[in-house]
Amino acid sequence: MTLGRLIRMLWPPVLLAAVLIGGWQLVAEYAIKNPEVLPTPSQIVSAGWGQRRAIAHNAWPTLRETELGFAFSFVLAWVLATAMDFSPAARRAVYPLLVASQTVPIIAIAPLFVVMFGFGIGPKILLVALATFFPLAASLAAGFANADADADRLMRSMGASRWRIFWTMRVPGALPFFFTGLRVAITYAIGGAIFAEYAGAESGLGIYLQQMQQVFRTDLVFATVAVIAIGSVALFTLTYLLERWLTPWRKHERAGREVVR
Repeated sequence: MTLGRLIRMLWPPVLLAAVLIGGWQLVAEYAIKNPEVLPTPSQIVSAGWGQRRAIAHNAWPTLRETELGFAFSFVLAWVLATAMDFSPAARRAVYPLLVASQTVPIIAIAPLFVVMFGFGIGPKILLVALATFFPLAASLAAGFANADADADRLMRSMGASRWRIFWTMRVPGALPFFFTGLRVAITYAIGGAIFAEYAGAESGLGIYLQQMQQVFRTDLVFATVAVIAIGSVALFTLTYLLERWLTPWRKHERAGREVVR
């Protein structure tokens, strides 16, 4: 990606964010005039910087819960999607349960997980996995289902085994679908950890948010929310970098489309 293209891609959201923050500053400072209701962005930055150690201390447990829960979800999604690809019977049995798992609100089952598994990291990992599992498994299953049938028949006619076809043709073909689901899931991951901490935890950004709400530190609530948003955007951006690294052939496809345009 050239510098010029990067600038063209970034300046619209940066400009919009600057306008919104500037408008927020003016409204909060000259219209609301009550920092307990709506602090200015400058007050939020100042409060967040002053409490950076406390925020960082609580961010680490949330990050650890997010990483472990997402890793568990990642492995489980690949195992089940692979099983559904190899066995139509497994797909008919498992897929309805995947859909059903998304009809239960996380905020409703979080207290149940805490009652069953305690206040440790276990229920947080399970809730993050539950929040992120469906987009990963569904997108990967869709990628396998959209594999090139002609290429599949060609490899079979050449004597390729089922596993060889799977690893050399079906997995690479499913990766674009998978990364689409990964970007959706990664935005749910931190939110799932926060919900889990609301239900019961000793530390974490969810607990810190509750504490700041109880003492009416609206500036620190906004500062913590900003940290959560920045973390989610960073993880979202990381998925694009990972996709470019793992699917180098798509770079040439994108270049070809740009030439056509």
